[in-house]
Amino acid sequence: MADDPKNNAHGCPSKADVVCIHYDDLVSSCSSQPKSRNMDNLIEKAFGSNSSSLGIIAITNVPKLPSLRLRLLPLAQKLASLSPDQLGEITVPESEYQVGWSHGREKLEGDKLDYSKGSFYANPLTENLAESMLERRSDCMDSNRKELLNCMDSNRKELLNWDESLQSIHTDDELRKLAQANPAFFAPNVWPSNHLPELESAFQEVGQLVHEVGGMVAKCCDSYVSAHCPGYEPKLESILRHSKCCKARLLHYFPTEDGASDDDNENNTEDTKFSNWCGWHNDHGSLTGLLPAIYLDGNGKIVDCPDSKAGLYCKSRNGVLVHAKIPENAIAFQVGETAQIHTGGWLQATPHAVRGCKGGTVSRETFAVFMEPEYHSSMELPVSRTLEDTQCIEAEQSLPSNVRTISKRWKLGMTFGEFSNATFAAFY
Repeated sequence: MADDPKNNAHGCPSKADVVCIHYDDLVSSCSSQPKSRNMDNLIEKAFGSNSSSLGIIAITNVPKLPSLRLRLLPLAQKLASLSPDQLGEITVPESEYQVGWSHGREKLEGDKLDYSKGSFYANPLTENLAESMLERRSDCMDSNRKELLNCMDSNRKELLNWDESLQSIHTDDELRKLAQANPAFFAPNVWPSNHLPELESAFQEVGQLVHEVGGMVAKCCDSYVSAHCPGYEPKLESILRHSKCCKARLLHYFPTEDGASDDDNENNTEDTKFSNWCGWHNDHGSLTGLLPAIYLDGNGKIVDCPDSKAGLYCKSRNGVLVHAKIPENAIAFQVGETAQIHTGGWLQATPHAVRGCKGGTVSRETFAVFMEPEYHSSMELPVSRTLEDTQCIEAEQSLPSNVRTISKRWKLGMTFGEFSNATFAAFY
């Protein structure tokens, strides 16, 4: 349980239990009718708009996760240790560093470039998003589309009805031009096949597992919002099930250079001083899956974190700073701003940051999967919700000073691609 907000909104971090759901209970809830009221309560506790919600939930005891996690995460350190020339082979500047290797390109706090971590980005669902969309388009180019739809199975029919690009892009060439003009979205994967060949399969396998579990979490979120929001048309699960726009990120946090945090006062909670491994931010997609981090010494050996204050932190809706600890056998999920918009604020993204580790010799390795709509997907509110509902005043006032509010990057009528471009411009 979190401590009293009056005592912690501007003081030492609180300790709070992340809401946990056993994988078997999640599977059971997704397959049962009617939906479990207890599951709705857990979703509300984790992701809702009440003042104590952290915006994070952990799915525990996921099959195969322990071995897959330990297979992938140590590769982050190995990747970051490649030579500049080798890393240059997998650096894609034209993608705005959203594909392949990225280091010192991201701005999370003011105009300060982030050199504290290195990242490797790839899509775990498809090697080439544009080609996957072109293949899908071929299903509906038949002149007798009505007849084609009538003989399709329900899942395929739902996919074609879901794909909003089919209404706005009329030819394959138009889609190819769009992909060329938006490489941050569409650039194909690159892999260090010559220098770290084991990364590709490990990355894809873990990414697909996180995506699969995320789809079940999204289904439970849809159930919760539908029960509380008149006029809400469930869409989070369908986004995750149909969208091929999925970006995974393998992260290596370099040892802190000075062997300490950015401030001599270990209890310092000033936003820009506190978050010296990763600045405060909200994820802008629909749902983010996150593996529990491991810590490595300089020889690549897994070690206990030597600093109890290091790691992931969240800010609750009322501004309480909370050290969020994820069980080792779990996948954590965080709500992104797109889900916040699509649900009219019934689900809320939560600012989070990573505090660096004292000691100067230990690195942190983790993996995140950003699940989101495709470029042409609309960013509409439920009919019963307003702009004011989407971002509650208390939560907006409690945002860290450097976190850009949704209202500064999103407006009615935008597509997800337009919202993403506005977000990339704010942070890169």
